[in-house]
Amino acid sequence: MNYRKLGNSGLMVPEITIGTWLTLMQASSIEEARKLIHTALDAGIWLIDTADMYNRGGAEERLGECLKDIPRSNYLIATKVFGPMSDHPMDKGLSRRHVMNAVEGSLKRLRTDYIDVYQCHRYDASTPLEEVCRTFDGLIQQGRIRYWGVSQWSAIQIQKAIHICQFNHWTLPISNQPIYNMLNRSLEIEVMEVCEEAGLGLLVYSPLAQGLLTGKYQKGLIPEDSRAGIAETSSNFPFKRMTDENFEKLERLKGIAQDHKITLPVLALAWCLRKAIVSSVIIGASRPEQILQNAQASGLNLPDTLWNEIEEILQNHPVDQYTGNRIGHGVLKGGY
Repeated sequence: MNYRKLGNSGLMVPEITIGTWLTLMQASSIEEARKLIHTALDAGIWLIDTADMYNRGGAEERLGECLKDIPRSNYLIATKVFGPMSDHPMDKGLSRRHVMNAVEGSLKRLRTDYIDVYQCHRYDASTPLEEVCRTFDGLIQQGRIRYWGVSQWSAIQIQKAIHICQFNHWTLPISNQPIYNMLNRSLEIEVMEVCEEAGLGLLVYSPLAQGLLTGKYQKGLIPEDSRAGIAETSSNFPFKRMTDENFEKLERLKGIAQDHKITLPVLALAWCLRKAIVSSVIIGASRPEQILQNAQASGLNLPDTLWNEIEEILQNHPVDQYTGNRIGHGVLKGGY
C-alpha cells in the first residue's frame, strides 16, 4: 500500500480507503463485518470512512464494535455530520447545536475519544458559514477532532470557508469528499482546481460508480445480489449511467485492463489516483477478496499513453462553456 498526504496537512493516508456506507450494514453478522475491517487493516488500508447518518448511527456503532480490540493508534476514522439523525427538525444540518451533539454521539458509537477527520457531509444553506467554521475550529481546540473537511461542496462554498477561516485565524479544512469516477467527472469543473490551490486533499467516493465499473453489469443484465438488484440499495444506484454508449465503453475498457494484466476495477481506481490531488479513493466491499483485489491499484505504475487511450474511449471530459476547451485531461496552465 502506498500513502499520500491529505491536502496541506501532515496526515498520511493510504491511497485506498475502506468505506462503511453499505459494507458493514450488509454484512450478515458482526463477525463478517469484523473480517472485512481486519482484512483492510492487514492490507495497509487504515483509513476508514463512515458517517453518522449511515443507518442513523448503525454503521458507526458496528464499526466501533469491529475496532474495539485494535489499538487506536493503528487506524484513522473519517466520519461526517449533516444528515438527519431523527425526525426532529433540529437533529440535522450544521448548526453549532447539532454538530456539538452529533460529535458526542459519533464518539460514543465509535468507542473513541477523538475523530481523525470530521467532515461536513453537505453544505448547509440554513446555517451561517461563520458559525460552521467556528464550530469545527472549536472542536479541534477541544481535542474532539484532529482535522476537519467537507463533502460535495461547490468551489465557491469551499473558497468562502477558506477565506472565513483565514480572516479569523481558525483552523483550515484539509479535505473534500466528492464523487469522482470515469463516468462522472463533474469534479473536474472548478472544484478540483480550487481544492488543489486551497490545499484540500480529495477523498473521492464512488470511484467504481457503485459497481458499474467492476464489469459485473452487462446490457440488459442486473445481478440479483448486486446493489442495483437489491431493493434496499437500488434507489441510490446510478441507473442513468446504464446506457448503450457506456456499456460499449466498458467493454473497451475491459480489453485495456486485460492487456495490462489487471482487472477493470483496479484500472478504474488507478484512473482516479492518476491525479496527485486525489489523496485516497473510497471503496466498498462485500467480501475480503474484493478489498485485496482493489488494493492492487495503489502504486500501480501505468504509462501516460494509457490515460490518453482511455480518454479517447471515454470522450466525457468537461468542456469550458466559453472556449469549448477540455477541462482536466491534457490541459496545462497557459494552454495544451
